[in-house]
Amino acid sequence: MKLKRIGVDLAKQVFQVHGVDSHEQVVCRKQIKRSGLLDFFRQLEPCRVVMEACGGSHYWARQFQALGHEVRLIAPQFVKPYVKGGKNDANDAEAICEAGSRPTMRYVPIKSEEQQAALSVHRIRSRAIRARTALVNEIRGLLGEFGLIEARKGVAATRALLARTLEESSGLPAAMRELMGELQDELQEKDKRIAMLDRLIQQQARQDERVQRLMQIEGLGPISATAMVAAVGDARQFKSGRQLAAWLGLVPNQYSSGGKERLGSISKRGDTYLRTLLIHGARSALNAIAKKTDPRSVWINELKCRRNTNIATVALANKNARIIWALLSKGERYKNAAC
Repeated sequence: MKLKRIGVDLAKQVFQVHGVDSHEQVVCRKQIKRSGLLDFFRQLEPCRVVMEACGGSHYWARQFQALGHEVRLIAPQFVKPYVKGGKNDANDAEAICEAGSRPTMRYVPIKSEEQQAALSVHRIRSRAIRARTALVNEIRGLLGEFGLIEARKGVAATRALLARTLEESSGLPAAMRELMGELQDELQEKDKRIAMLDRLIQQQARQDERVQRLMQIEGLGPISATAMVAAVGDARQFKSGRQLAAWLGLVPNQYSSGGKERLGSISKRGDTYLRTLLIHGARSALNAIAKKTDPRSVWINELKCRRNTNIATVALANKNARIIWALLSKGERYKNAAC
């Protein structure tokens, strides 16, 4: 069967495919079970395979690429406008196929197994931190019911409050003291789990030369650098640093009409985790460059005075994203103007 383009609606067991020929005529529209999907594509001549970027899409993309097909992944929000009629697998596959025909369509980079493994460490660590934060809030709330309050916030302050409560005669009932002891053990276990994941990330950072180059940028440490390398790879799929910044949601929304340009807040599109890491790193760097006199520091300090700290923080995160693109796509090293 000779196809020009085929859209695949992914699922767990039953997949829907929709294929068109060089005249954009539908020549294939069928359901295929998981066990027969690779055999079906093995029998096809090389063509463009289009899928939504979702769970399992990167795995199937690598499998189809190994069979000689050209694979493209599209973000779900860009497929939705092409859906005709009601929501079903056949209409979804047709919409995916149609979206893949657009010459200006934006595609999601296909990740390697190594990239997915590295990102998995970050996902697990992020979940562990959320679980620890929930536990800390629970401990503070329970102790607050007995008048035991810590003015400082954060994990370290709560850990100290809990230890002080158990060591001293705080007037807690025996049952409550026993319960707090169990929560202390649980908090220590979560600390050990996060520390182990941090060591894995540190190991990744030491073994990857690209991560070492990114860590030279002010505001990027092992966590943010390894996450960026795992997410964007060599960054050559982006034509410019601005495209990477836009992919991360660090560029302003536009409300322009009639020749008048209006820029709003940042779009916040793309990966929330990566954007958060860059912004937190930029905020940390902003505090460290207050008294520096190199051009980069002067620019950000003037912007901070002219606008406000939050705008300066996002601007620095945007600039760091553009620098990341240059370092990864061109293989260069960061030249710090302050050195």
